[in-house]
Amino acid sequence: MSLIKSISGIRGTIGGFPGANLTPVDILKFSLAFGYWIREQEGNRKIVIGRDARVSGQMVNNIVVGALQSIGMDVVDLGLSTTPTVEIAVHEEKAGGGIIITASHNPKQWNALKLLNSHGEFISAKAGEEVLRIAEDKTIEFEEVNSIGSYSISDEYIDRHIEKILKLKLVDKEAIAARKFKVVVDAVNSTGGIAIPKLLKALGVEQVTELYCEPTGLFPHNPEPLPENLHELATTVKRQNADIGICVDPDVDRLALVCEDGNMFGEEYTLVAVADYVLSKKKGSTVSNLSSTRALRDVTEKQGCSYFASAVGEVNVVEKMKEVKAVIGGEGNGGIIYPELHYGRDAMVGIALFLTHLAKSKKSASMLRATYPNYHIAKKKIDLDLGANIDLLFDKIEHKYKKYPINTIDGVKIEFETDWVHLRRSNTEPIIRIYAESNSETTANNIAEQIMKDIKQLNES
Repeated sequence: MSLIKSISGIRGTIGGFPGANLTPVDILKFSLAFGYWIREQEGNRKIVIGRDARVSGQMVNNIVVGALQSIGMDVVDLGLSTTPTVEIAVHEEKAGGGIIITASHNPKQWNALKLLNSHGEFISAKAGEEVLRIAEDKTIEFEEVNSIGSYSISDEYIDRHIEKILKLKLVDKEAIAARKFKVVVDAVNSTGGIAIPKLLKALGVEQVTELYCEPTGLFPHNPEPLPENLHELATTVKRQNADIGICVDPDVDRLALVCEDGNMFGEEYTLVAVADYVLSKKKGSTVSNLSSTRALRDVTEKQGCSYFASAVGEVNVVEKMKEVKAVIGGEGNGGIIYPELHYGRDAMVGIALFLTHLAKSKKSASMLRATYPNYHIAKKKIDLDLGANIDLLFDKIEHKYKKYPINTIDGVKIEFETDWVHLRRSNTEPIIRIYAESNSETTANNIAEQIMKDIKQLNES
């Protein structure tokens, strides 16, 4: 059981003791701190909230609403919604911020408060630190009865989100409808089960087969959209002779795809394919984080455009995208950020853009996937003693490989021509995460294993 306090919010397992788990005491404390920060920082008392379908969501929601009202915040509650939908609603409502009650891809015992600024984007590191300080140090005065905040429910925003997607210039509903697509959807019994079938029907998809689209919060399998969790989706796609399988995580900001032959399109390649389509219509920069596949750089440069890397984390990707005026960006975990709509990972807009690309390509999903460079990423981790000096280890690794191009904006990334390895420290435990990529799976694993040996030797010395 665990409670993790970070710059973007608070997440943890339900139950247990305050300060060690996500209890009502912790939910109350952090809701009050964030509401106070919005009220003082933004001068705006309106806040939007929404939640995924996990079983603890309603309980957490009730505490959040009461806490915010008690300090004079006017709450607009979207109820069962998606992370990108709440992000859009904050902007549409001209609110001071938002809270999304979701633990994203974590199992059902987890929940979290994700914190948004007035732009509907995740709050900055500086803002997050201030919210954490308020939660621990500030005595907050509560409003008297005539000044408590209002409460209203809005259940229209998923439909409004879909309408905004349909109006995008690069989304071609007619091309999608002409292909008469058959699609299978696995929404892990969360809010994607509300949003994704609606979106597909609005896009003109001919046949939608729903797997686990009842928003009960009872996840039928591990909700992270990784290949090992998508066997039933792959089997159903083949049995139904479907054109594509779609899986989203519980809050619908990550998108994974299964080809018509039951093989994975590749979570890393969701962004690659969508970016390739966007760049074919509108030239501009692309951004992904340092741990994402090189394939995005390849397709970007093939289109005559520039690729940029950011530190890991959505807020860092968004910051870099704004800096370089990127037309598309995201993360290799299936997170698509399309600024034409909003600056947030959005599986819904990713689906619309991907289906348009697939329709216009006149290819099957597996044929489209075959047009992209084929890289393999090895993911490892190495546990260290609590007293280990990770910064010193990184300095030693950097010195050992100094003849190669090195990026140190987030740990250490070393490039070996088209291969690379990225070392990052965990924010919550004495672990170094190691990601290595090559066009050979064996080589990727060998690179990661060699770096692990180097770390062990350097740590012992």
